[in-house]
Amino acid sequence: MTIKLCAEAFSPWAEIAEYERASLEAGAVGACANFIGSMRDNNEGDAVVAMTLEHYPGMTEGALETIEREAVAKWDLLGCVIVHRVGEVRVGEPIVLCACWSAHRKAAFESCRFLMEELKSRAPFWKKETLASGETRWVERNTPGY
Repeated sequence: MTIKLCAEAFSPWAEIAEYERASLEAGAVGACANFIGSMRDNNEGDAVVAMTLEHYPGMTEGALETIEREAVAKWDLLGCVIVHRVGEVRVGEPIVLCACWSAHRKAAFESCRFLMEELKSRAPFWKKETLASGETRWVERNTPGY
């Protein structure tokens, strides 16, 4: 299982490939489900050019580890990865990757959805948007998931 916070842009597909190469037994995996969230150019009707994600080192990783442990306890997983950006994110860049591997698709799909939804509601990240007008504002709520 892997949790990473990145201050620089990352390639979700490279992260998935590297985890598969380094951590999974060939032939054991029957399914991989993933979610990649990217920076949009708008929010609440306004044009957005960037977002800064703040976090508390240690606390944020601890929350993600707890969520990951809960998924592993609930589903028969062979592996999972959470990669999340911190710092400034530009439009079009990936913000988050959740990926889960299992022998069968049901566990992969359900656990990936669980990781993403729990991350959005429980992990301590604070988001400040930079609008096209130059104004900045804190994001007060995430879009609903479940």
